[in-house]
Amino acid sequence: MLEFLNLKPETFGLDFSDTSLKLVKVEKVLGKQEIVSFSEVFLKPNIIKNGEIRDKEGLAREIKQLLSSVKGKKLDTNCLVASLPEEKGFLEVIQMPKVLEKDLGSAVVFEAQNHIPLPMEEVYFDYQTIPISPENQDHQDILISALPKKIVDGYVECLKMACLKPLVFEPESLAISRTLIKGGFAPEPVLMIDFGMANTSFVIFSGHSVRLTFSLPLFPGKITENIARALGVEIAEARKLKKKYGLGAENGKTAEQVSGIIATSFSDFISQTKKHLDYYYTHVSHEHLSGKNRKIGRALIFGGGSGLKGLQRFLANELNLQVEFADPWVNISRDIGAKPILEEADAIRYIAALGLALREPETKI
Repeated sequence: MLEFLNLKPETFGLDFSDTSLKLVKVEKVLGKQEIVSFSEVFLKPNIIKNGEIRDKEGLAREIKQLLSSVKGKKLDTNCLVASLPEEKGFLEVIQMPKVLEKDLGSAVVFEAQNHIPLPMEEVYFDYQTIPISPENQDHQDILISALPKKIVDGYVECLKMACLKPLVFEPESLAISRTLIKGGFAPEPVLMIDFGMANTSFVIFSGHSVRLTFSLPLFPGKITENIARALGVEIAEARKLKKKYGLGAENGKTAEQVSGIIATSFSDFISQTKKHLDYYYTHVSHEHLSGKNRKIGRALIFGGGSGLKGLQRFLANELNLQVEFADPWVNISRDIGAKPILEEADAIRYIAALGLALREPETKI
């Protein structure tokens, strides 16, 4: 095929969750990546449940609604890069002896069978090599990813029903890292915490790759329910109290009650988070990092639940980490002149969708 026919199609990013769909399209303008289109719709309950599609027709309708409500530049492509539910997939970094490039694919598949908890014929499988430090050239790090075919096929079917062409699917953690890790490299491990509406997801990234992902069942609605139950108030009132007082240091009986209830809601969450961090330190190889930069130095928080008053200070104290609000602009330009752009308060909710939009699909047509 002639080289000029090896075209890379334009794409947009589409992030699926149990509670919403988010869309972002970026374009390079004067050498800078800029957001030109975005959209969001909230899903009715049980269209997607724990990452599994329960209502394909309903999801297809919501995707069409998402496309019809795009803000900014009109979409001029039906090709997309989409996320898939982290809880249904498998992602791990494995170490292998160095082999010739022509033998790498078969060697990775052979080794991956020892790590993936499903038969290879039941999953879609992919991998990528990860650069390692100069002093560790006796092996190679490989990031392997697998997702059940029955899960992926359901998303493909819904997208086709909406007249869309998915070119790439990837776990959400990879998209998040593409947005938040400057230049795709972290000289020391970074913990990223997504306080979503259905659960809280964690990603540890170090060197050039995601190293560990996990999720915990703490979300804004659960905290609100705990406040309502403990104080004997309606959900709407509990939601107002949570927003007003949060984990703040305000004086007064009500403020102290609410903050105490929220802190108690976080107790198991903090305990489980520490256990996962201990697992990372004791079970995950760190040969990819040079020197002594093997300790997690900071945590980045984002997502719809990250705005809880006092959360940043609370997590810093409980996890003994520097905690910052994630910056969705580290790999993308804010300056787009007269073009539409996400408001600062909204951009932090589009982090995964933005990472999907930034991915090069590397597809020939």
